[in-house]
Amino acid sequence: MQAGAQSGITSTVPTRRVMLDHITIGVSDLQRSRDFYLQALAPLGFDETNTSEILPSEIEFGSAEKMDFAISTDYGVGAPIHVAFAADSTEQVHAFHAAALAAGGREHGPPGPRPHYGEGYYGAFVLDPDGHNIEAVFHG
Repeated sequence: MQAGAQSGITSTVPTRRVMLDHITIGVSDLQRSRDFYLQALAPLGFDETNTSEILPSEIEFGSAEKMDFAISTDYGVGAPIHVAFAADSTEQVHAFHAAALAAGGREHGPPGPRPHYGEGYYGAFVLDPDGHNIEAVFHG
């Protein structure tokens, strides 16, 4: 696969390149959503990484190296969005799904293969407290 072919610039792009640096979604209740995401993301190895006085209405999640995902009351909740978190195995997908439901998430698609999304696609879906479609996906 090549990038920038239309501009005349060609370069090799890795097969699986992360396009986004981070994403922040609007939530209606910061503490309720924090509790949900702490529990739902733990099986995927993600934890709360930062809360600061600079952004008191935002809580960031990610790994020890990087913040990838944040929740904030500074953004309106509006229409639900879809966020897919990477899992390292089908077991992690199942653990995410169970943890998210235990944290108060609503069922939106049990763990299993999704061949219509691509070969080796294995995902699970829940709705968070504000109705956002949250997924864990393993590409095996």
